[in-house]
Formats: sequence, structure tokens, C-alpha cells
Amino acid sequence: MGSVALAVYEGISLYEMAAPYEVFGVDRSDLADPWYDFMVCGGASVRVGGWFQVEVSGGLERLVEADTVVVPACRDTSKEPPGDLVDAVRAAHEAGARVMSICTGAFVLAAAGLLDGRRATTHWMHTDLLAERHPRVRVDPDVLYIDDGSILTSAGKAAGMDLCLHVIRLDHGAAVANALARRLVVPPHREGGQAQFIAAPVSSGRERPLGDVLAWALEQLDQPLTVEDLADRANMSSRSLARHFHAVTGTTPLQWLQTQRIHRARELLETTDDSVELVAARTGMGTAATLRRHFNRTLGVAPDTYRRTFRATPIA
Repeated sequence: MGSVALAVYEGISLYEMAAPYEVFGVDRSDLADPWYDFMVCGGASVRVGGWFQVEVSGGLERLVEADTVVVPACRDTSKEPPGDLVDAVRAAHEAGARVMSICTGAFVLAAAGLLDGRRATTHWMHTDLLAERHPRVRVDPDVLYIDDGSILTSAGKAAGMDLCLHVIRLDHGAAVANALARRLVVPPHREGGQAQFIAAPVSSGRERPLGDVLAWALEQLDQPLTVEDLADRANMSSRSLARHFHAVTGTTPLQWLQTQRIHRARELLETTDDSVELVAARTGMGTAATLRRHFNRTLGVAPDTYRRTFRATPIA
């Protein structure tokens, strides 16, 4: 985790700069100690949004000093990104930095060759252009963000905050990410992807009955819920439920249920002394073997390993 450098350049959007600054640049040592060493790298006089002047810690050449580099959105995707920025981001990655882009910042990563052969995303309005300009990039227009190890990309503005919180979750665990999200008054994790924003789903009344169903399901995660149970609760057929679910969340009822169970298991492993067997029971997984299988498949680690990694101190 260590140090985070925000790469700024003339005319970038204020929000794309402010979101990572708020997450990484504000002292949160009461949540996790140590927090991040944060610096802003760019030209000597950088203006954001054409009027707000940024105080920088050093030039773009200092990006190579950072463990994580954040690249905000490009001002104008019709033009190639600044060459000095592209070179600095490439050098930082070659030096071992984790590089993450917000919105159209993906064009900088692509120009640096960091996305070649990788799956990546950007704002849905610009995914076709990214794919056309950089055909070696496997552009996914539907997701909010993509974690490809040392390279991470996100969709539009708010998805940049989703990605920043994802990085906090990776570095410090779900409990810290959730606590920070509550302070920022944002959801710690949003289901679905950009598809739910590209074409507006049905919005209210009888056409969108899932709100109560989702809330009810979250309260019943310790039960062996099925898709049929959700359909009965929504008073619709399983096929109709699946159609509504995809329109609203971008995923299937079964996938949504499984994701919520994994989220709950992570929280319990981090914040309680419950055995794996009890965590399995409290999340509706049934048995420890089932929990371990789904946990490994989703996160790539066993529950016990996850607990050892993200439990800083034992519960008193």
C-alpha cells in the first residue's frame, strides 16, 4: 500500500482529482495505521477545470517513487494524451507501481501500452473509441471497474470512487472500506455494472418491485434462500424476476445472492471470532466446505487465510 501519487495535468476534471484525494490523501490513521503517503505530481502550475490551481508535490518524474499511481480522466479524448504523462505512467509501472485510471484516464494507460492484451474499461460513452484506437485492449463497456492485478481501470466519475474503495478493501480489508464508505456517505460496493446506467431501467411503482425484495433477502442471508423464494416474495415468476434483476442490478438473482453471502462472510471473518462452520451457517452457505469452495472461487484464497490477512488484532 505505502505511497499513492496522483498524476495531474492541465485541464483535468476537479472530481476525478478530488475523489482519490479524499480517499487516499486525507489522514485516516484512525481507521488503519499507517495510512497512505500521498503526493500530487504534475507541472509547476496545473489548473483543474480551467480555473482551480493545484499545488503539486513534484513533477511527473516522481511517479516512479510511488507504490500506486492514480491517473484521472483525460480532458479531451479526441486528442492523444500528453506525451510526458504517458511516459511517466509507463515508467512508474515498469518500476513496480500499481496503476489505476479513473474514467477516460484509461486512454493514458492504453497509450502507455499498459492495457495491451488486458481487459479494461472506461466511461461507456468512450468505450467504442478506446477499442477503435487501441485494438489490442479488450474493452468491457458494462462493468464499473476492472482489477487486473497491477492495472486497474474504472468507468465514469462515480465509478472512480468505487475503484478507490475497492483498493482500500484490497489493502486494508472490507471493514475499513465499509467504515470509510460510511464517512463519505457512499455505498461500499455497488452491484451490477454500467449497463444499468446506459439504458435507464424501469424506475418506479409496480414496474420496479425489487427494492423491498433485496432488503428482505439481506436480512435472510442465514437462510437457504433460492431464486424461487425471491420470486415468491416479489410475487412474480422466476423468469420475470430474472428479467427485472438484470435490468436493475446487471446480474442474475443467483449471482446476486452469492455475492451478498460472500460479502457477509468477509465481514464476519474480519470482525468476529466465529468459526468457519458458524460463518457458513450465518451466511446461508450451509457447510464449511461449501463456504470454502465459493470463497476460493470468488477471492482466490481460503477463509482462514483471508482472516489471517485482514484481522489486524483479535476480537477481545
